[in-house]
Amino acid sequence: MSGSTVPAGPPVEREMQLPTDVPDAVCLMGPTCTGKTALALRLAGQFPVEIVSVDSALVYRGLDVGTSKPTAAELAAVPHHLIDICDPGDPYSAGRFRRDALACIEAISARQRVPLLVGGTMLYFRALTHGLAPLPEADAEVRAAIDAEARAHGWPALHQQLAALDPVAAARIRPLDGQRIQRALEVWRLTGERISDLQQRAEPAPVRLARFALMPLERADLYRRIEDRFDAMMAAGFLAEVRRLHSRGDLSADLPSLRAVGYRQLWQHLDGKVSLEEAVEAARQATRNLAKRQLTWLRADPDISWIRGVEDADLVPISDAVRRACGKWAVQRLC
Repeated sequence: MSGSTVPAGPPVEREMQLPTDVPDAVCLMGPTCTGKTALALRLAGQFPVEIVSVDSALVYRGLDVGTSKPTAAELAAVPHHLIDICDPGDPYSAGRFRRDALACIEAISARQRVPLLVGGTMLYFRALTHGLAPLPEADAEVRAAIDAEARAHGWPALHQQLAALDPVAAARIRPLDGQRIQRALEVWRLTGERISDLQQRAEPAPVRLARFALMPLERADLYRRIEDRFDAMMAAGFLAEVRRLHSRGDLSADLPSLRAVGYRQLWQHLDGKVSLEEAVEAARQATRNLAKRQLTWLRADPDISWIRGVEDADLVPISDAVRRACGKWAVQRLC
């Protein structure tokens, strides 16, 4: 008919046009004992998310009490990933985490849900966001030789050796951090190259990440939480859990799983090296030190947005990021 028009449909697609900063996944970081798990579960109650653990201890089966592993009810309420995926005798690495996390992000996105990466292992977050250097695989013979030198001369002496070879790496590694001193020296002995140089060749993640960190309470309050949680873990059977691992006979204190805070100190007690009281106090102090290192790492990254509380107003930025990630599924269904 002359002059007639076809009624226009509602401008749904125009209204739901995606912004350019839609993330593929949302990261929730923060020091230990700041409430990351509770906040993640709260977000999961509001949005279609699946939680990907970014915790170097939660990957191990049998490390439950001392890691504050999510309860059976929490695991049933929200899909969780990268928890209980390997035996304590099977070392898990940052490289393995990166591969597993990227696979999780892809699979969760394919289900039209939002990957929410939650945890406090900053090395794993860095591996995901900044990539990994082309480093050689671990060499048992080279590591054994370095360990023998450490037993003979102490890790500070090997740290001095590293400082002469790679001052950049030595400047960011503590003189008693045997694990990282060993790795840096191992890389030099295997490749003839400095680990600090190789780390400059890492490639960033092939996904877009919105990154948030939960600011802790006042330091005194954070330390009180750390002590209260450790006391609660001891009451819940933490020592018995470590004793079960110790009695297996095939595990040692050198394994990454048993270097976890709390496990390392209680293992020393079971080895007869320290009293239980000394082990408990050492574990508390180690947890406080861990929180300090986590904060230092987070504050050094200008691209992280801070959540300074868990009031609704403080959660708007991270909620908006999850909402934007959800929005792409609505737009795709309309196209």
